[in-house]
This record gives sequence, C-alpha cells and structure tokens, in this order.
Amino acid sequence: MTFQVAVCGPRHCTDEDKANAREVGELLAEAGAVVICGGGVGVMAAVASGVRSKGGVVIGIRPGDSREGASPDLTATIVTNMGEARNAVIVWSADAVISVGGSWGTLSEIALAKRRGGIPVVCLGGWSLVDNDGAPVPGLHVARTPQEAVKAALDGQL
Repeated sequence: MTFQVAVCGPRHCTDEDKANAREVGELLAEAGAVVICGGGVGVMAAVASGVRSKGGVVIGIRPGDSREGASPDLTATIVTNMGEARNAVIVWSADAVISVGGSWGTLSEIALAKRRGGIPVVCLGGWSLVDNDGAPVPGLHVARTPQEAVKAALDGQL
C-alpha cells in the first residue's frame, strides 16, 4: 500500500512557507509518497507544484461544491462541499501529517491529527505548541528544514 502524507498550510502564506512547501513536495514525490492537501493556493499550490515537478501524485481535497480554485498541479481533485470540515478527510486519509506555516485551519488539522493518534505529526514553521507550564506538547515533531520534516514523516514507513 502506498504511504500517504498530508501537507497542510495556509492559503495566505509567506514566501518562505511557499519555498518550504515546494521542497517538501519534491522530497515526498522522490520518496514515492502520495501527497494529500487542500488543493488550493498558498502552501497547497506550492506543495502540489513540487510534487508535480518530480512526477509524483498529489490529491487535492476541496472544501466547496466544485473544482473551482483548485491548483492546476493536482493529479486529482476531490470535491467535498464540506467547507473546513474537509480537514478531517485530509487528516484521516494520511499516514503522516506535515504542516508548513500556520493559520487557524492549519492548527485545526494538527489538532485533528493528534486527536486521531498513531501517526507522525510534523510542524515546519508556523505552529509550536506548549502546555500550561510552557513545555512542548508531546508528540509534535518541530522541524527546522524541509528535509528534516520529510524524514520525520517518513522514518521507517517507506
């Protein structure tokens, strides 16, 4: 069975987030993973572009009732008409989750992935979560580079 990695991130992101997402996409494609994302602009478009540039497969899970606004670099588009609830579809379809950058939607995907349990959740830029005492929340891998993020997501999986 093919290993599937969700890459989550904001539609309104920094240039650094876009560059990181594109590189994450390239590395995942080179590793043979299928990438799942929201399929729109920003981090989603950047990761799709990276995957496509390396001949990989990237599936976009769209929130609306049509393919309108979907990245042209997607291999396939799933239309859900579920709004932000589609984040659960993205996370439950993945064997690992990498977030790039941060937004409220991205935080919801991290939370859903952690609530699900049993899969690697990696944060590259953006969110770093701490508990009430200021200690890092266990189970989140905070990566500094796209290479580190992909390695943490794929370790022992492919």
